Amino acid sequence: MIPDEGGPYPTDGASRYPVQDIAAAWERERPGTPVSSIGIVTPIWRLAKLLGDDRRRVLAQAGVDAATLDLLSVLRRSGTPYTLSTRELSRRSLVTAGAISQRVARAEREGLVTRRPGEGRPRSVQITLTQLGHDLVETTVDQVLSREAQLIDGLTTVQQTHLTELLQALLQDVQHRLGDDRIAHVGED
Repeated sequence: MIPDEGGPYPTDGASRYPVQDIAAAWERERPGTPVSSIGIVTPIWRLAKLLGDDRRRVLAQAGVDAATLDLLSVLRRSGTPYTLSTRELSRRSLVTAGAISQRVARAEREGLVTRRPGEGRPRSVQITLTQLGHDLVETTVDQVLSREAQLIDGLTTVQQTHLTELLQALLQDVQHRLGDDRIAHVGED
């Protein structure tokens, strides 16, 4: 739909909360069209884009890509000795074994992880965070999480807690309705 040349378009900031304008326009143009989701889903998509774009900028400044940081973070959160099998990395990262293999290969070339054969299972591979990888994840995670904390500090602590609970409830319900308990990164299958 193309806006009138002279009139504001709902996403051009015509109102304080343009999704209300979008919903009203659909109700006007297609009476009976269910619009209750617009006020929830549209801001979630916009926030996902804004937060994703901002995170990519922060990571670019830190010199690390999101997939590598994810790999290093999963290893770091696993605790000493910061070693996991590729199978466990895949499970915790919510990505395929092939994606983990690519991430590990890239991080190994950069000296961020080491790889060795696992024990007990013939094709098992253990991935360990190196000191360089440890240092990189420590610095980068602080940058990312500090920035994201700044972006949400317009909400009170009580509002943040309430929003966390509501988003978790919505996520669990949508996963149940879709029959999909996997959580993928925004925009990925």
